[in-house]
Amino acid sequence: MRTLIIPSLAVLVLAACGGPAPEETAEVAVVAEEVETAIPETRALELVWMASGFEQPEGAALAPDGGYFISNIGPGPETEKDGNGYISKLNADGTVAAAKFAEGLDAPAGLAVHQGVLYAADRDGVAMFDAATGAAKGKVVIEGVAFLNDMTVWKGDVLVSDSGTATIHKVTPEGASVFATNAGWEGINGILGDGDRLLITTMTEGKLIDLRGQGAETLIAAGMKDADGVGLVPGGGYLVSSWPGEIHHVSEDGVVSLMVDTKADGILQNDLSVFGDVVIVPNWEPGTVTAWKIVGQ
Repeated sequence: MRTLIIPSLAVLVLAACGGPAPEETAEVAVVAEEVETAIPETRALELVWMASGFEQPEGAALAPDGGYFISNIGPGPETEKDGNGYISKLNADGTVAAAKFAEGLDAPAGLAVHQGVLYAADRDGVAMFDAATGAAKGKVVIEGVAFLNDMTVWKGDVLVSDSGTATIHKVTPEGASVFATNAGWEGINGILGDGDRLLITTMTEGKLIDLRGQGAETLIAAGMKDADGVGLVPGGGYLVSSWPGEIHHVSEDGVVSLMVDTKADGILQNDLSVFGDVVIVPNWEPGTVTAWKIVGQ
């Protein structure tokens, strides 16, 4: 069975790349080759658009109006508390709605929207903003964390992963508490609430985990080293990004197949998110955001 693997992206930029703020959407030509995989031949990723000019983009979330929020670490090291981080807002077609929708962050990573509030994982805590206006609504500092990373909403709770301590924290505007922790989650990264389960990815062993409660954990797949974001494929299965430059398909029975590989081109595949049939992936390097469409059945 066949699908498409993307070994390189030939990018034709309509506006200048780089600078402190996202530029216009770039037009992209894709060089693709067919390879044998375990994915049904009718299922593939089709490149829709690529936006450029971001500064170490890492996380994505769906905006209330159907656009996308994108976190930017900003210039400088991600470990510095320099206030250079910010959140951009894109329209659904990849054009820029607001280059700096929310500012004053240190190194924002994962994002989540809940009850009109935009939450941003910002290393030592979670910052909050009005999801409609970008107005700051305070920050919840979480003691003892090492590397706050991805965010999701599950069963009405806002959750954030800590990659450094294999822990998930629950966050409210009033404070935070430990939601769950497990030594087997070393290098925890992506988290995604889906009905009665929480999907978890880990970087160390490249796991995709199905968690349904205390002691109710199932390993779906492993071996996707440096696993980052996770999304649901309409009709069944999962997409998992590995930040050095890969996107994997995982079948319902745990078969892992490589769909995209951009490592040779220096294009990182960070916090992958799926919204309907659209896949949004920030590319920390070279500072772009890519939108794919899941096609086929």
